Amino acid sequence: MFGIIRPCRNRLGAELRSAWLAHLCGMCLSLRDEHGHLARLVTNYDGLVISAAVEAQSEVSRRTAGPCALRGMKSADVAIGSGARLAASVSLVLASLKIHDHVDDGDGLAARMGWASRKVARRWADKGLGTASDLGFDASVMVETVRRQPLVEQAAGLGSSVLAVTEPTETATGFALAQTAVIAGRPGNAEPLREVGRLFGRVAHLIDAAEDLEEDRASGAWNPLTATGTSVEEAHRLCLDALTGIRLALDEVEFTDGRLVHKLMVHELEEAVIRVFGRKGRDPHKPTWSDPGSGLWAYPKLNWQPRPRGCFAGCGAFLYQCGTCQFCCRDPFPGPWSDKRRGGCDCDCDCGSCDCCCCPCD
Repeated sequence: MFGIIRPCRNRLGAELRSAWLAHLCGMCLSLRDEHGHLARLVTNYDGLVISAAVEAQSEVSRRTAGPCALRGMKSADVAIGSGARLAASVSLVLASLKIHDHVDDGDGLAARMGWASRKVARRWADKGLGTASDLGFDASVMVETVRRQPLVEQAAGLGSSVLAVTEPTETATGFALAQTAVIAGRPGNAEPLREVGRLFGRVAHLIDAAEDLEEDRASGAWNPLTATGTSVEEAHRLCLDALTGIRLALDEVEFTDGRLVHKLMVHELEEAVIRVFGRKGRDPHKPTWSDPGSGLWAYPKLNWQPRPRGCFAGCGAFLYQCGTCQFCCRDPFPGPWSDKRRGGCDCDCDCGSCDCCCCPCD
């Protein structure tokens, strides 16, 4: 599971957390039922926003699912219907494109598996396009948009606008989110949701670039910030501007119940920006923690230069970190597979700068 939106249960509250989990499980089960167990690997936190957006514009649609190991062998109410299927379709298509990129660039596990990775990517793309067709929209538009990314990157140079590099991502995410309005029968919401999706894609691309900046510099890999001469401070400013634009665009959308979408796309996306760029007046690239000592939290060690682990070593690290509560109590902690530093569960539950008298997520 992956994504830049990683909500804390304490910030969401019981009701919204239950709804969030229903969409996550609904997307996972939709992938399993229509595309097989392997497809469940593309379940991701960001993709469930698609499912949540469809439901927010229509009516709640749930079914009771059986026990699952990821829920502690408990049953749960999960989202069903067009929203979950659309989220599954978009996730499959984008995951297939990402695998192709990794193989072409020669990095990661996908590159080492070569032909097998390409076969899985082709299968996922076909399945995702098929589901999209069943839902009544042409996802090939999104595929063609994302496939322009290498050409855009080749044309970018020092002095180019970094927004030219993020444009394909913005267009693809904008297209996907606009489709939620069509599927929900609210065509008037399509344009403001397209703007929300476009700005979300911008933030996601810039966050990814900022997170990978030091690693890309060390390895000599292409990074949009270094390629265009864009500073981290400028990327941060662009993200803050995008957050403001998302909030304004969401105000124009007519929701049946937009609390979860608002919480994810405004507050949790803001937390993602803070996690990467830091809060005002604080440099996120300087150490702000003390040595964990020689106890259980001393392992895995936190390296400023990430040293990615293989599949099995990463699984071992994941299980160890789960057992020692590092994901919620160690701040920051190393990613089990990527070894990148990750922020702990910073439960700042006072809504930050949100004026809770008018906030639609309360």
